[in-house]
Amino acid sequence: MNVQRIEQDGEAVFAVLPYAEFQSLMEELEELRDAAAFGAARARREEGFPGAVAQRLLNGESPVKVFREHRGLTQAALAQQCGVAPATISQLESGKRSLSVETLKALARALQVDADMLLGGSGNE
Repeated sequence: MNVQRIEQDGEAVFAVLPYAEFQSLMEELEELRDAAAFGAARARREEGFPGAVAQRLLNGESPVKVFREHRGLTQAALAQQCGVAPATISQLESGKRSLSVETLKALARALQVDADMLLGGSGNE
């Protein structure tokens, strides 16, 4: 690799290289990032959900309610895990309340789903 180093006070502060070599490095970096992202996605592979869960979501039911019931949790139990009032869960499920970022993160953790899975459906758009 043809690299010119520019130093200041004896320390390398810049590297200059031909543009073609820069492009090649960027392509290699992109491939490595893609491979890392693919590996991370495989490592956190989420469970599949029963067809009934998918159908309820497709029918427009509240994702919070669908995943809460799938996990066998009451509104009170989910609220406790998320640090919110049970009324908050009820309002989220009925569409009378919007999700805050903090509540969304807490629900995703408690329900063991990606946050984006809780954003579809009725009441959360």
